[in-house]
Amino acid sequence: MSNKKVSLISKGPYVILDNGLVKLTILKPQGYLSGIAYGGMDNVLDPKSNESSRGYWDVNWSLPGGQDRYQLLRGVEYSVVRTSNDEIEVSFKNEYDPSTKGNDLPLSVDIRYILKTGVSGFHCYSIYERPSGRRAFDLAQTRMAFKLRPEKFHYMAISDEKQRVMPMPQDLLPDRGKQLIVPESVLLMDPINPDLKGEVDDKYQYSVDNKDGGVHGWISSGPVIGFWIIFPSHEFRNGGPTKQNLTAHTGPACLAMLHGTHYIGQDILAHFGEGETWRKVFGPFFVYLNSTSDVSNAHNLWVDAKNQRLLEEMAWPYDFVSSPYYLNARERGSVSGRLLVQDRYVSDSLIPAKNAYVGLSAATTEGSWQTESKGYQFWVQTDSNGNFTIKNVIPGVYGLHGWVPGFIGDYVAKARVTISAGSHSELGNLTYVPLRDGPTIWDIGFPDRTAIGSYVPDVNPTYVNKLFVNSPEKYRQYGLWDRYSDVHPEFDQTFTIGINDPKKDWFFAHVDRRDANDKYVPSTWAIKFNLKSVTSGTYKLRLAIASATRSDLKVFVSHTDEAHQVFQVTNLGADNTVCRHGIHGLYRLYSIDVSSVLLVRGDNSIFLTQARGGDELCGILYDYLRLEGPVASETI
Repeated sequence: MSNKKVSLISKGPYVILDNGLVKLTILKPQGYLSGIAYGGMDNVLDPKSNESSRGYWDVNWSLPGGQDRYQLLRGVEYSVVRTSNDEIEVSFKNEYDPSTKGNDLPLSVDIRYILKTGVSGFHCYSIYERPSGRRAFDLAQTRMAFKLRPEKFHYMAISDEKQRVMPMPQDLLPDRGKQLIVPESVLLMDPINPDLKGEVDDKYQYSVDNKDGGVHGWISSGPVIGFWIIFPSHEFRNGGPTKQNLTAHTGPACLAMLHGTHYIGQDILAHFGEGETWRKVFGPFFVYLNSTSDVSNAHNLWVDAKNQRLLEEMAWPYDFVSSPYYLNARERGSVSGRLLVQDRYVSDSLIPAKNAYVGLSAATTEGSWQTESKGYQFWVQTDSNGNFTIKNVIPGVYGLHGWVPGFIGDYVAKARVTISAGSHSELGNLTYVPLRDGPTIWDIGFPDRTAIGSYVPDVNPTYVNKLFVNSPEKYRQYGLWDRYSDVHPEFDQTFTIGINDPKKDWFFAHVDRRDANDKYVPSTWAIKFNLKSVTSGTYKLRLAIASATRSDLKVFVSHTDEAHQVFQVTNLGADNTVCRHGIHGLYRLYSIDVSSVLLVRGDNSIFLTQARGGDELCGILYDYLRLEGPVASETI
């Protein structure tokens, strides 16, 4: 480890930061990261790319009702924020001038980089701000992206299970690859690496939930160098723990996704009204570099990166960040409590909410944390007794949210939680009462906000990604929506309670069926069940949806005519989970009344109709279905 003092040199259009381990070359005043020298490689970034597209911040935004706009974020004012022998922090700032005519992004941005002595990497963060008087706009996505040397970085790692040699960027071009129905999906016809021939490449196959991520990157050859993005916290990322984000993909690209709409759609846009003020610190995240002289130890770079992630998490919140808008540990507070579940049809006693997710968010209604995009979110998992402690919370007033595997719906505390600097609040026992009217007649699946317990078919061999063969994430394969028509070529799915198994017989996505004329037609799934008796009153169908995309859903009881229709929703969802190879998106829960007059003693049926035809990529992923009986005791 080098103990060299951190140096700063301003040379022409560049500022160069060097700590003896890592040397950063940054274009000023724009703030584009032009070079990263490390481990004997003069630049781990692609030197053949334009200097504005090697290491850069960007944004997707729009004016209200307008078209999506993409732009690079660039500074116009460079300054040294802090300098010492041990640390340098530099700023590249662009303040929006409200008097400027035109349609510029109504946002001030301050991009920061920090390099410290003896640290094999650097920290990046940015401050986004809207003082009063700014015009209205919608923020869809912002991130920092790194384009690495394509001739060096071939091996990608995003988890212990998801690691592989990746295609070259040329493999995605028309002379080597065939673009499929989903634009990001390419069938590798003549890849530079012949071992990859016949595979499908798609950046969305490597998406990860916030709660499951934290470190991802690449390993190069000659020299063997690891390049890793580490999130020490997810507090500044929108959408909470189940929000899915891109990580790394063919390029080779490595992304720090900070705010986005993927797997949810327009519902998670951050809408800023005319004159609305706002400020948020995105980051810092850590770019970590490591190396080995022994190629046989290359995998150890991943192990080391995971360990470094743990160290970064323990150091959070950092004590070396200069911006007054980033709060250190002394300026934050904490809260503790215990979450219990009350469901009298499961237990006469309160049930500890084991392994539940509990979090603080600016959102204050049930489930709305999923689409909260302006503030910070702080989440933890409970222990086996339902206990939780949320540390290092930025002062403010929050809604306390939770969801519990095994139980439907979302918990939100009635009282808001106020956090102040240096404070600790003890909330005591909190009780979540999930929706329940009566006893369970039957259910399908397990309520965990995903469709993972459903039947996921094997991929069509024409469209395989070998990484996901025999994988718990086999749903990441391309084209699985079309496998429904292979499984059910003439007649739609019928599921009989007590006979069929969801893991074998309940297709993971309710999609259109391809008919004999290759037309995609509406599909109707039947649920058959037997009632020994019918209780007079109202039955309740709980329909928990893990994801939906452009779907028209109708629910019928006994017959598929208007008189027997009990529920309808049109144009549901914009998650794009089906085409982006996911297993969940925006969670929704519907409670549907079913009159006892529609049921009979003996055999009954409930029908779920995907009524939108002609759309092979529309679909609903069901998390869990449950039919509850009435509380009344009178039977007919």
